[in-house]
Amino acid sequence: MLLLAAPTLYGFSMISEFGFGPTIAMLLVCGGLVNGPYSLITTAVSADLGTHKSLKGNARALSTVTAIIDGTGSIGAALGPLLAGLLSAGGWDQVFYMLMTADFLALLCLLRLVTKELTSSKSPPISAVELKEH
Repeated sequence: MLLLAAPTLYGFSMISEFGFGPTIAMLLVCGGLVNGPYSLITTAVSADLGTHKSLKGNARALSTVTAIIDGTGSIGAALGPLLAGLLSAGGWDQVFYMLMTADFLALLCLLRLVTKELTSSKSPPISAVELKEH
């Protein structure tokens, strides 16, 4: 989704000249592509950390980690409009370039996790017989 978000944002900046209808349609697509990963990240990372052995089933530690992850996203949500306001003085193209850059940075940050998940899903599952042998 993040890989498609940046080109869609570029398309949004171009199609907005064609009227209200196409602008709304592209805005819905852009919003889905950007907000979808955010929602998945906050829930998936929280669930992943919740099963981590260092937490040892501590619900309080899990809620703290979840709050930190969600709070970090809120910081980004607060800084985005601030940067947009500052960059809009140079033209709205600068704002869209900032949003595209943020999407690519998010994609780079998640790339390691994605490759880890893909490589772990390719390994064959351990059977019950193999578990008994260990």
